[in-house]
Amino acid sequence: MNNSSLPLVVILFLSLTALLCCDKPVHKDTSSHQPFRLLVLGNVQDGGSPHIGCNKSCCKELFEKPDPNRKVVSLGLIDAAEKKTFMFEATPDFPTQTKQLNRDARFKHREEPHGVFLTHAHIGHYSGLMYLGMEAMNARKTPVYVMPRMDSFLSENGPWDQLVSYNNIELERIHDQETVSVTSAINVTPFRVPHRDEYSETVGYRISGPNRSALFIPDIDKWSKWDKSIIDEIKSVDYAFVDGTFYNDNELVNRNMSDIPHPFVVESLELFAELDKNERKKIYFIHFNHTNPLLNVDSEETKNVLQKGFNIARIGDEFNL
Repeated sequence: MNNSSLPLVVILFLSLTALLCCDKPVHKDTSSHQPFRLLVLGNVQDGGSPHIGCNKSCCKELFEKPDPNRKVVSLGLIDAAEKKTFMFEATPDFPTQTKQLNRDARFKHREEPHGVFLTHAHIGHYSGLMYLGMEAMNARKTPVYVMPRMDSFLSENGPWDQLVSYNNIELERIHDQETVSVTSAINVTPFRVPHRDEYSETVGYRISGPNRSALFIPDIDKWSKWDKSIIDEIKSVDYAFVDGTFYNDNELVNRNMSDIPHPFVVESLELFAELDKNERKKIYFIHFNHTNPLLNVDSEETKNVLQKGFNIARIGDEFNL
């Protein structure tokens, strides 16, 4: 039977179906059947998006029509072989992020993750621990991996010390450059990075699976302040989730941006320009302030980053380890 014998409406339906199938978005390196995976659970800076007190165009409509994909920065870690999940950061979006992690894990286990790794004591990175307390999940000894100062901060200050005394969480002290084996196949190594350390150290993480590895550095002051070469670190892994808080230096008009230093994306693009295309495609910018145009998938800035061979972390992206 040829197309001429088909009704026009049928031809249009078949054509539209074909277009939709071909245009289905494909996550980077996604294979949900693989046993060891990283999952992007959030990509926004601590204050979220829309951001409290913001009346600019970047947030105004979002207060009326929230975007379910605007969640604070977090990665999920899945080991399907041992039926365990872990999270990096405990954000204000912890309830929905744990639910997404459990859905994507595709195996039955307890609701809370088998461990939570924290980078530092800024609100978007640890405040979600409150949902493990007796007013919410009332979890039982959920392991929370923390550096020494972060350990002291949580165990000596309310309300966080109640989570410890009520055995909702169990603090697991970790140390700079010392590897933790969370399962027989997955290792996690913290490393110090320079940042505003008012209440705790700040760390990034190297996450190593049986086949691939990743860097997670959501917060750092400037690459030049680090005692390591970010170029060398990128070359040593398969994926690098790096601080992309601000696109450039003119995003905030009511704050002195030197008080909240981060490597601007435009600075990172210039620094990473020496990398070849295979190294560039490892890089995923993450941790976007509500003003950052990279949150808009159609912005010219987004197109610029992608055209240069880099990536932007989006919720739901999965990566095999």
